[in-house]
Parts: sequence; C-alpha cells; structure tokens
Amino acid sequence: MLTHSTILGYPRIGPRRELKRALEAYWDGRLSRDDFDRVGADLRADTWRRLAALRLGELPANTFSEYDHVLDTAVLLDAVPDRYRAAADPYVAMARGADGLPPLRMTKWFDTNYHYLVPEIGVDTPLRLAGDKPIREVREAQALGFDTRPVVVGPVTFLLLSEPAPGSPAGFSPLDRLDDALDAYADLLAALRAEGVEWVQLDEPALVTGEGVAEARRAYDRLGALTDRPKLLVASYYGELGDALPALAATGIEAIGLDLVRGGPVDPAALGGKTLVAGVVSGRDVWRTDLDAALHELSRYPDVVVSTSCSLLHVPYDLDAETDLDPALRERLAFADQKVAEVVALADRLARGERGVAPTARTAASDARSTLDSRAPYPERAASQAVHLGLPELPVTTIGSFPQTGELRAARAALAAGTLDVPGYERLIEAEIERVIRLQERLGIDVLVHGEPERNDMVQYFAEHLDGFATTRFGWVQSYGSRCTRPPIIHGDVRRTAPITVRWTRYAQSLTERPVKGMLTGPVTIVAWSFVRRDIPLRDVVGQVAEAVREEVRDLAVAGTSIIQVDEPALRELLPLRRERQDEYLQWAVAAYRHATSSAGDHTQIHTHLCYSNASEVVEAIDGLDADVTTIESARSGGRILGQLDGFGRGLGPGVYDIHSPRVPGAEEVGDLLDAVLKVVPAERVWVNPDCGLKTRTYPQVEAALTNLVTAARERRAD
Repeated sequence: MLTHSTILGYPRIGPRRELKRALEAYWDGRLSRDDFDRVGADLRADTWRRLAALRLGELPANTFSEYDHVLDTAVLLDAVPDRYRAAADPYVAMARGADGLPPLRMTKWFDTNYHYLVPEIGVDTPLRLAGDKPIREVREAQALGFDTRPVVVGPVTFLLLSEPAPGSPAGFSPLDRLDDALDAYADLLAALRAEGVEWVQLDEPALVTGEGVAEARRAYDRLGALTDRPKLLVASYYGELGDALPALAATGIEAIGLDLVRGGPVDPAALGGKTLVAGVVSGRDVWRTDLDAALHELSRYPDVVVSTSCSLLHVPYDLDAETDLDPALRERLAFADQKVAEVVALADRLARGERGVAPTARTAASDARSTLDSRAPYPERAASQAVHLGLPELPVTTIGSFPQTGELRAARAALAAGTLDVPGYERLIEAEIERVIRLQERLGIDVLVHGEPERNDMVQYFAEHLDGFATTRFGWVQSYGSRCTRPPIIHGDVRRTAPITVRWTRYAQSLTERPVKGMLTGPVTIVAWSFVRRDIPLRDVVGQVAEAVREEVRDLAVAGTSIIQVDEPALRELLPLRRERQDEYLQWAVAAYRHATSSAGDHTQIHTHLCYSNASEVVEAIDGLDADVTTIESARSGGRILGQLDGFGRGLGPGVYDIHSPRVPGAEEVGDLLDAVLKVVPAERVWVNPDCGLKTRTYPQVEAALTNLVTAARERRAD
C-alpha cells in the first residue's frame, strides 16, 4: 500500500535555476546533449536525495521535464505532428520552432501561471507507447537506491488539453481517440510493472472543470481492470471533483488524490473504500499550513495518505535561502521543502493517533467595487484621440519590454550589491532608453515604448514600489521552458506612496516627437502572479491594487502621457474552473480594471494586453474592460481569437509575431496574419504588434522581426 506521506510533484528548475542555464546553453550550442542530460540527471538525483532526507514516505518520479510535462506526454505517446519529425530535434522544434516551423500553440495550465504546449491530435495521429522517459527515470532512482511512483498526465486530461490537428473533420474531438490512448497507457503500465513499480500516479486535473466525467469512468474501468499493471493513484487538483468522484470511486483503481485545500472536504463514504491521498498542504501558495486544522480533517478518513494539494511546481524551493525577509513574515511562510516537512509532520502526528482541532470559522466581508467606473463612450473617446494623436492607419507598436541584456542584469546586480551607485545606474538606464527610442524611430514604429530596462519583471517591479508586498532573492518558479519568475508575496494592505513609472516615461517622451506609451501592469495580473494573503477575500486584494494603479494612471496622464497601457494577461487565468462561478469573478475583475483606468481623461488612450491564456473564452469580458485598444496573442495560436471577435467594437491588435520563439517571421508571413485580421476588423481599428513583450529575445531578432512588421503594415496602408 501507499506509505503514510507523499507529494504529487516537486520543483524541477533547480534551486538556482540550473535547468534554465543548461537548457539555454544547449539551445545556443554551448552545451552538448550529453552534458545537458547530465544536468537533468543531477537535478533528479538531488531531488530524490532531498526528499528522502526530509523523511518523505514515498517519492514521485517523472516529475522532471526538459521543457513541459504535457509535451513530454505527447512524445511518450508518439503524438508528434508530421511536420516536426524531420527536425534535428523534434522536441525543441515543437517547443520553440525550428527550420521555418512555428512551434506548437502555448497556453496556461488551468488557472495557474504555468504554460503548457498544446498537443495536436487528429483522426490519424499515432497514439502508441513510443517513449520510455518514465521508465528511464524509475531506473535512475533504483540505481540510487530509491523506489519511486512515476507521475504521468492521465489520458482524459491529456486529450481534453489537446486540440484537433489541422485538417481534422468537423465535429472531431481529441477525446474521440480515448480508446487508442488507453491502449498506449495499458502498454506503459505493463512496462512499469515489469520494472518492479508498485504504484503509478495518473494526473487528471481536467476533471475538476466538470468535463470528461463519463470518459473518465470508461477509462478507469478499463485501466483498473488490467491485471498486468501497478496499483493506480488517480490524482486531481485545483478544485473539487464533483460528479467525477463517484465515477472514479466506482472503478477498479486503488487510490484517489483530492485537493482538500481548494476543493474542500468530502464525505468519506464517497470514496468507495479507496485510499485517499489527502491534499491538505497547499501547493499553490507560500503560507504555512494550520497543522491542527489539517490534522482534524485527516482524522475523518479511515484509509488516508498525507499529501500536498497539487504538485509543488508552483512554489519556490526553500525558505531557508531567504535570509533578507522580515523575520515576522518568515514565520508565516513555507516553500517547497517546508511544505514537505509539514506533510511528514502531519503523517507522524496522525500515526500517533492525534486528532487535531477544527478550525475557527472566519468570515470577512468584501468591500470591493461592483459598479463600473466609466469614461465617455468609446466613439467619443476615439474621435478625441484621433485628433490628439494623429496616428496613421494600421499603427505599429510593441507590447512594452525590449531585450533585457546581460549588461542590464549585471547593472541591477551591482546596484543591489552596492558596487554601483544610484546615479551611475540611472545613467545606464537613460542610455538604454535612448537606444530603444532611437531604434524604434529608425525602424518606423508609430507608437513607441521606453523598453522597460529598469524593470526586472512586470509584476515584481511594481511590488518593490508598493506597500504590502515582499519580494524574494531566490524564490523562482517555472513559467514555461527556461522562463522563471519570482512571484512577490502580498502580506498586508497594498498602498502606493509615490509615483512609480512617471520619471522614466517622461524621460523617454522627452527624446522623441512620437507618442511613448506609459506601461503599467493591471490589478488582476499583479495579484494573480503574486502569492496572495488569505485573510481577506481575493477581490478585496485586487481592489486595493486597483486603487494603486488608478493613482499611477492619474499621475502619468497629468505628466502628459497620451497613451497608457495597463496589461491584464491574467484576466483569463483567474477565471474559476467551473462555469457556474465564472460570471461573478468576471464582474468584479472587470470592475477593478475599469476603476484602475478611470482616472484618465477621454483624450488619453488606454491600451490593454492579454497573451497565451485562451483569451477567446473571455471576449465579452475583454470588451467590458472598455480599453480603447486591446492587443492580444494571435500569431502562435494561428489566429484562433479572430473567430470570436464578432461585435468587438474597439481598437484591436491581434499579434502577428510570436515572440516566444527565436524564429523571425518574414514580411510575407506577417502580412498573411495581418490580412486575416483585416477580414474581421475594419482597418481603422486594427493595430500591428507582436504577441507579447520582447525581453526574452535578442536585439538582432527584434530588429529583423520589427522591420518585417513595419514593412507589412506599410504595404497594406498603400493598398
């Protein structure tokens, strides 16, 4: 049987982002494939040793990924589109593009800031066991003396997260291929059993959305009835299972993993005698667990294993590294290693027969705004802005950031270390801003940005200038591939005490006659990409941040900034997974944004930006933001947002350059994407822009791509 304690997954980037550095060196040709593989093997070995040292009862395997665990599953099942098979490295080609091939579409993993690559499944896509990654990692662990539980994305979730391959017949769904997928999973289970594996974890988080319940019953009836297999733990997380719980409980699987933090408690009888892997330690935040309350909940179940609510992929490695944090705040925090220790401590106390204490009921009234702040109607604003700005048709702009060079990162590090004084640092920032302005002028960009050289991250920068936030030195979490962020920690009331962006925006505008956008991050995104206090409702935290952003918008407008971009890429991300809860969230999220932007006059043009988050699902809410111009990811997703834009009546810039790939699209490719936009949006409302900010790209890549954007826009103006 399962041991008394486990976790559903663990961070994989390395405590000092060792994977990021190795991955980028491999991409650049500075590291051989063998040397890169050794880095991965060392990280996996360090993880198993660390978890064993923390006395965790059962260790997971196959939670490591070179880039993305959904992509790993597609490769495992041979679900590789034909166009990538001839590439030198098909895995890298699917992730980043290569040899003229765009990469697979990328979007958010449920309601998190992790991005996964979307598999393409068609009627003829191979679905068979073709890879051996889980088997190899089991063998690695065995060689080190560790028995492990392999973790694999479950068949229903894998197919629900996939999209129909190009050319699929109308009405086809990847879920139609479930039986073929189950054949492959049966082969995988048999292969793992042959390696001596006792348990396998199949992750089915998609079931918490309410979708795929009947298919899950069919899938686990079949897999549960297999005789040549390890025991099966089917794990869900990010919410409650609802109707999927009795469906799974009626099958032949041996254990069910539940997120009791976000999903709440369940009736023990509903488990149908299955072992409960009880997620009572949150894998989504950095707050300490109320151990007495968790123990009280655990004591309700007769056959229980203590676990995290989900993988610890979403939290930093170790609080002990954060020696600069305020001691009073540190006492309230737990990172991945501390959460593992909590799991072990709870299991020990449960084994001693302790029962815990029921939590005290706590209520907090929400005072967040529910009415919409409004400026003048859009047609009136648009007329005023047209006169005030004097922009050409199909204006070209970028989303905000320009490449973050090694020199900029070194300067920030030197400033923090005290080896570079503030005046010296500010001179470097001024020089970089001028470089960016002159480059945009030379390329023919119409609406400029200052490039954000002073910013380490679009959320962390604001967190460092607002009361109520704390930031970390080593609190990195993976966003996608080699991209990592350090989410700030919201631990108190949020207040703005001074202007944050006005100085650098004003300086950039002083260098040019063309309009320079003021660049702000929206309230929902700042909160979504932070670890948020739990003692007041989420909407109230967003309301506090919205008020701070509103003050910044006001000061930018007073300083003469004629265009202000307030980005909300996380608007879709915080959308509740169950449809019945989505309308309430969208109402207050839209209200917060409109409050944040309501201090701008009608002649000030408000832009917003969304990216890589299935924005097509919230088009009505995007319209409700009432921004004058919305820029949105479109290039990587093949323009799928365009089919949802009927009735969208404001300025729109569906991106025509995928910045998350090193590929430079040609002017013809950009023009084709732009032509697709012009078929559904009148030219007078179309903007030309990349999918997202340019900080992860190099200057040669950026200059070449933006040259092609300007060329495509000018050709269509001439037409």
